[in-house]
Amino acid sequence: MNLVLLGPPGAGKGTQAKRLIEKLAIPQISTGDLLRQAVKDETELGLQAKVKMETGELVPDDVVIGMVTQRLAQDDCKAGFILDGFPRAVGQAEALEDLLASVGRGLEHVVSIEVPEEELVRRLTGRRSCPACGAMFHVSFNPPKQSGICDACKGELITRADDNEETIRNRISVFRQQTEPLKDFYQAKGLLRGIDGSGTPAEIENIIAKVISKA
Repeated sequence: MNLVLLGPPGAGKGTQAKRLIEKLAIPQISTGDLLRQAVKDETELGLQAKVKMETGELVPDDVVIGMVTQRLAQDDCKAGFILDGFPRAVGQAEALEDLLASVGRGLEHVVSIEVPEEELVRRLTGRRSCPACGAMFHVSFNPPKQSGICDACKGELITRADDNEETIRNRISVFRQQTEPLKDFYQAKGLLRGIDGSGTPAEIENIIAKVISKA
């Protein structure tokens, strides 16, 4: 199954992708993770992306498309994939469509997770991450056992640079302007599956499972 998870920052795309990995036995491809790793490794693409990511702007298409193209060519994607964070604009969607068509593949579902803006801000400003092991926490929804300390490796938790309110609202604004047109693009192709993302992760997982099975 070839699946895209669509939604604004904080909608829960990453959370749902990880749940779907087990259910569908296909890999998650997160452009956010790919880009953050490239920034950490200080690759050429990572350095190009760093400034854009820190201000909440979209990373240039050629950088993202290049990374996705390389990732989809790997063996574990042969049975399908879950794209999380890509495409983010109609141009990227068209590039993805061409890429998949060139190898005789296509998308089956585009799940759009809908969440009100104030809820998105609340979710994102409360996120805490462990730079040592990558574990994620939230001050309200998934707090660590000891405040500010990672449960897994006891490292010090941090707030990512792009998780302050000003940057978050800018990211949401960019999404509304540049990414929401994807709904019309995929609706016209009969691929869009819109769901309410305001529930618990388990509730949203069940909704997604029902929607893609019916479609």
